[in-house]
Amino acid sequence: MGPNYAQIQVQVGPLKYFSLSVSTLTIVCFNNISCLRIGDRALKRLCSYYSMYGHVAKLAEEIKKGAASVEGVEAKLWQVPETLSDEVLGKMGAPPKSDVPCIQPNELPEADGFIFGFPTRFGMMAAQFKAFLDATGGLWRSQQLAGKPAGIFYCTGSQGGGQETTALTAITQLVHHGMIFVPIGYTFGAGMFEMEKVKGGSPYGAGTFAGDGSRQPSELELEQAFYQGKYIAGIAKKLKGAA
Repeated sequence: MGPNYAQIQVQVGPLKYFSLSVSTLTIVCFNNISCLRIGDRALKRLCSYYSMYGHVAKLAEEIKKGAASVEGVEAKLWQVPETLSDEVLGKMGAPPKSDVPCIQPNELPEADGFIFGFPTRFGMMAAQFKAFLDATGGLWRSQQLAGKPAGIFYCTGSQGGGQETTALTAITQLVHHGMIFVPIGYTFGAGMFEMEKVKGGSPYGAGTFAGDGSRQPSELELEQAFYQGKYIAGIAKKLKGAA
């Protein structure tokens, strides 16, 4: 075992602890998209996202923390480029973009796994994120992302606004690239069955509701996002160790 490797003990959901030798993990998150990346010297995770009003960005921050809580994981955030002009964004009341760096499609192969986050538009991912994925045709032709694990998180305006359809329709993007979709299922435990309070998210991944824009992610929604980051980091390590 070389100097860049470490013995790591991980617990994934209800499974018992397992121990494996892996390189360090880097997590990169983007506005409206998040992804996980595992490299030769580091287990790297990309968290990419698109966030117009900041709700997805807040979930991405928690996903980053969750992934970074796993020993040997380095987490980073990235956002996909905006497609609307400043004038249009101003009329829509969108706040200024954060200083999180933007990612380009040709940077995706450096990652070993991904967590993609985006708001919904009529039950599907926002056009900004779709435009980013539409620019990955070269990666598709060479299947450079095939076999890499990927998760999804999202934000909708209401409880019937696409908490499942947004994720479900996004899976097609992963399938054509040959990526491995990693849902959280019901491994989050009791938090999946909260009935007294409004809560976003589903077995597909973490989520939140924006409402009229004034509602912010709840404590439970942020906890689920943290859990998703940690959970998928553990899955990525397991895949890396078996490679």
